[in-house]
Amino acid sequence: MYKILLADDEGIVIDSLKFIIEKEFGSDCETKSAKTGRSVIELAETYHPDIAIMDIQMPGINGLDAMKEIRSGNDNIIFIIMSAYDKFDYAQEAIKLGAIEYITKPMDKNRMISAIKKAMSMVDEEKNRRTNDLVVKEKLETVIPILENGLIYNILFHEYFDEDIDNYKTMLEINEDFGYMMVIVSGDAAEGNHMTNAVGSGVKLQQHYHDIRNYIKDYFGGIVGSVMSNKIAVLIPFTDPSMDYNDRVNVISKARDLAHKLREKTDIAFRIGVGRVEKIKDMESSYRDAINALLLTTNTVAHADDLPIGCEYSENYPVDIEKKIFEEVEKGRTDAAISAAKEYFEYIKGGDIMDIRLKILEFALRAEHISYRSGGMVYSISNRRDYLPTLMAIDDTDSLWNWFSDRLIFSCRNISTKREESSNDAIEASKKYIEKNYTLNITLEDVSREVNISSYYLSRIFKEGTGENFIDYLTKLRIEKAKELLSTTQYSMKEICAKSGYSDPNYFSKTFKKNVGVTPTEYREGK
Repeated sequence: MYKILLADDEGIVIDSLKFIIEKEFGSDCETKSAKTGRSVIELAETYHPDIAIMDIQMPGINGLDAMKEIRSGNDNIIFIIMSAYDKFDYAQEAIKLGAIEYITKPMDKNRMISAIKKAMSMVDEEKNRRTNDLVVKEKLETVIPILENGLIYNILFHEYFDEDIDNYKTMLEINEDFGYMMVIVSGDAAEGNHMTNAVGSGVKLQQHYHDIRNYIKDYFGGIVGSVMSNKIAVLIPFTDPSMDYNDRVNVISKARDLAHKLREKTDIAFRIGVGRVEKIKDMESSYRDAINALLLTTNTVAHADDLPIGCEYSENYPVDIEKKIFEEVEKGRTDAAISAAKEYFEYIKGGDIMDIRLKILEFALRAEHISYRSGGMVYSISNRRDYLPTLMAIDDTDSLWNWFSDRLIFSCRNISTKREESSNDAIEASKKYIEKNYTLNITLEDVSREVNISSYYLSRIFKEGTGENFIDYLTKLRIEKAKELLSTTQYSMKEICAKSGYSDPNYFSKTFKKNVGVTPTEYREGK
């Protein structure tokens, strides 16, 4: 149904338009009319027409001024101008206001019908666009919470690569490099620094999650995680690398208001912990600060910057470089770890020799701990017996650096080598299984079960290790076996098909020709 407003001070013109529209478009259109500029404006406000056919010269407010007023309240209305005045400046002004046609009186019936059809087409396009926008918005309303929860999960459990965080930031339109975590904890009531009935309140929290998420968005925006036990983790992007006093007071005030609002709406008690500002990829540390803040106070809202939480560093201490060293060690990236360690060593090498010894010993043990934890080394209590006497015997910084870098290289290479060996073992075991069972209808899942790793991980390392995916590798092996049988035996094509791992001779023939360039028969005859 198209809603059409007719505006003309001549009744005969309105009647003619109604007759044309009814005859041409029937029940597809509904029309209403007005004869003065003021009544046109008032009618448009209540009727909300899709199309308006306007005369320019009407009593009181003229048609062009009426169009301006109507346009201010209805961006999508489509105007068709009909006037006895064939003036260029009128037409120009009408076009500026969005008129698609300027028809002079006496009107041409066919031209008017054509203009109305054009307007209807534009109305349909706009309605379709709005419908599509709603569909996209509806899909985003479903997808965005999944993406947000994915980012929170990856950060808190440290299960990501750097590019993963960058991808999440892009998809969620996070432009800031810093942020802080809030943890919203629920219960029946607060007793000291903990909430009672955590399990029961966690169930209620899940029931009210949608509304709670919306309130969090209203107060803070940010990235909202799912319910974990009786907690919800929230990441708030932040522009600066630290939060000043005024910002902190504002955050605490908003968090307190949010806790009261949530209690009022859900009948669940809440406490909110706020962590320190960190880089986005270091939000795990901010989350721990938020949890610890709640443990150190009984307040409804606790901010880590108000409490003695975490380690305070002396001015200019290279915290980021220290973190970088062990991030690279954990990934087994030797060159990057040594580069960061060299930068750190430049910071400490001008200090007291004993301080340097103690620091590089601490870092070496920490790097080895990462290596042990990753399965890259076999632990023995006697492994480090000579560390202390060796360091105490070294009196120059160059030798200390050499010892330090050797220990980091040792830890990194143990991690990377162990991973490589593990991958190589899995690939070799997979190849042996395929070689033994290629005549059967085997799948990637069968192979992954045999080597005891997930099919997803096996697919990735198999491609990296062989240069081919599983299907291509299996096909290549089967075709090579078929070529051997065709060249050295007198088996029938059906027998060769089966002995090569194919149950369908036609499929075997097509696959053979695709990979070899000729059919199995042509291949045999060419030998």
